[in-house]
Amino acid sequence: MIGRGRGGRGGAVAAVLLAGVMACASAQSGGSTVTTKSIDQVLAAHSDSLMALPGVVGTAIGLYEGERCIKVLVVDSGSGTIKRIPDHLEGYRVVVEVTGTIRPR
Repeated sequence: MIGRGRGGRGGAVAAVLLAGVMACASAQSGGSTVTTKSIDQVLAAHSDSLMALPGVVGTAIGLYEGERCIKVLVVDSGSGTIKRIPDHLEGYRVVVEVTGTIRPR
């Protein structure tokens, strides 16, 4: 165990090191959280809450600038829904796409 019986300095050093590691991880990912979940798992975990937002008609996995992203499909851009959709979910970029109403054929 680090620092037991020596005035607690080891615990402080460990805390500083941990903070540094977390800051580096955040900086490397553009400020978003680094995830160990697959994009499929993240979409499955958040799809119901995204679909519950008024104006959202679908969710999907797509590409943005050559990288996989989570797409949120919305009816229009003026409903205020877009402001409620996060830019990232568990480290993955979220892209909003205005599709209009989607109807089955």
